[in-house]
Amino acid sequence: MRSESAALRQPSFEGDVPPPPPRADRLRSLATEPFDLLIIGGGVTGSGSARDAALRGLKVALVEREDFASGTSSRSSRLIHGGLRYLEHGHLGLVFESSIERRRLLQLAPHLVRPLAFIWPVYAGARVPRWKLNAGLMLYDALSLFRNVKGFQRLNLKQVREAEPGLRAEGLKGGARYYDAATDDARLTLANAVGASEAGATVLNHASVRRLVLEDGQARGAVVVDHLTGQEVTVRARAIVNATGPWSDEIRKLDAPDGTSPAVRGSKGVHIAVPRERLGHRDALTLLSPKDGRVMFVLPAEGFTIIGTTETSTRAHPAEVRASEADVAYLLESANAFFPAAKLTRDDVVSAWAGIRPLVAAGYHGRQADAGSASREHAIDVSPSGVLAISGGKLTTYRVMARDVVNAVERHLGQAHRKSPTETLPLPGGDIPNLDAEFAAARAAVGDEATAVHLVRAYGNRWRRVWALTREEPALARPLAEGLPYRAAEAAWGVTHELALTLSDLLIRRLKVAFETRDLGRAAARVAAEVMAPRLGWDAAETQRQLAVYEADALRVFGVDSSEA
Repeated sequence: MRSESAALRQPSFEGDVPPPPPRADRLRSLATEPFDLLIIGGGVTGSGSARDAALRGLKVALVEREDFASGTSSRSSRLIHGGLRYLEHGHLGLVFESSIERRRLLQLAPHLVRPLAFIWPVYAGARVPRWKLNAGLMLYDALSLFRNVKGFQRLNLKQVREAEPGLRAEGLKGGARYYDAATDDARLTLANAVGASEAGATVLNHASVRRLVLEDGQARGAVVVDHLTGQEVTVRARAIVNATGPWSDEIRKLDAPDGTSPAVRGSKGVHIAVPRERLGHRDALTLLSPKDGRVMFVLPAEGFTIIGTTETSTRAHPAEVRASEADVAYLLESANAFFPAAKLTRDDVVSAWAGIRPLVAAGYHGRQADAGSASREHAIDVSPSGVLAISGGKLTTYRVMARDVVNAVERHLGQAHRKSPTETLPLPGGDIPNLDAEFAAARAAVGDEATAVHLVRAYGNRWRRVWALTREEPALARPLAEGLPYRAAEAAWGVTHELALTLSDLLIRRLKVAFETRDLGRAAARVAAEVMAPRLGWDAAETQRQLAVYEADALRVFGVDSSEA
């Protein structure tokens, strides 16, 4: 185990940012070194837990069968929010906790988490009338201890119309403006994985657990398969955490082959992206769908608008869940009801995607609820063999979930409790005294507004190292996709510093290219392949294979089914 003084000292890099150890070295470490903790699952909870544990001084291994954030953690509404709609279901504790975490993440990752204003219009006959909305927003601000970005504002009819002139005027009574925060969900996850590596954890994506190692009935490690080489290694660890989200029950079956009751239930959430000018909205909007009265969002995402989300129970496998045409039609019809001049059609949809929220299963820990009202609170349990599993939760509270997981690991190992350093330690790139000054410096260096803003928001104070690659190799300044701010230098940086191993790693998760192009990033994949191939040792045949794999991945994630799964 590393010393406590070393564990609690966040690496500080004045100039260059050191890359993670070579993959071969990390595989060798997994095979030859004993670990205090093995975490299975590289979503935001697993990656956050790895960072927390490594910073507390534990020797940590993290393995992810696909890529960091390849599941739910890259298919969310991209919000860090208190959960206003959870007030309806009486989840006050979760709202309070979420509000605290929203404020904390705005401070610790100001590049990745930024304030977002919402307009909630109220129409005649709405399920939530103005008095109830105002009362709820008063409580919402109170549960944040009145430390939100700004307090909510009551808006009359004229003020709502001035704020969002494209909204349907018929039946509009007024509304309110309140504040939450937006994020890049995949990059928030990645920042935790990279932070874990920089704190000393051994992290490996594209490596899955084939079976657990049991000794005297207790889990003492796992057999891990590297998907790139087929190499199989046995990882020894004193504690094991199952942080696989929607895949949790699959890992539980490795632990108890005779079967256990499901601990996770799948709730499918679908989003679509359309060009922002089609709706012409200014801020984010919270709406009540006229189809069924459920809360939905219209969210600004640079040149695009994200409309979502649905919430339905599903039995689809987490790796195969996709939007259906019925889901897309529901979202388009709901948006058109509020923006009638837009007349959105299926042709306006640039991309559609679905994720599975890993809710605590009905009846598990005494919980019974439908998908819409089910609590986003998390639960940790320990199997007879000692595997700790975390279920439930939400993106906003990932750091609390990670803290609680590591607290449970310390108890499991019989170690003294240490306070989580993640409460005050900025995420990688997040040590930014003045964000406006950072944007100004990027504009001066890059010369392009959109690219400058993107680089700072994606990499924080590390944007300079990414852009410096274009001075060393001018061809890396070229765009990856026409009309978008992403540059070829980011493909190089993704390989050398952000653990990207495939085109999907880069174009779906490190960057949002696939979400923002009608060809789902296919053209950009060819540009990116030229940059990634020499850095990953791909020859011509392997490059073509990687392009084919990307094509299949893009269809798997963004394809739209004709009927419900």
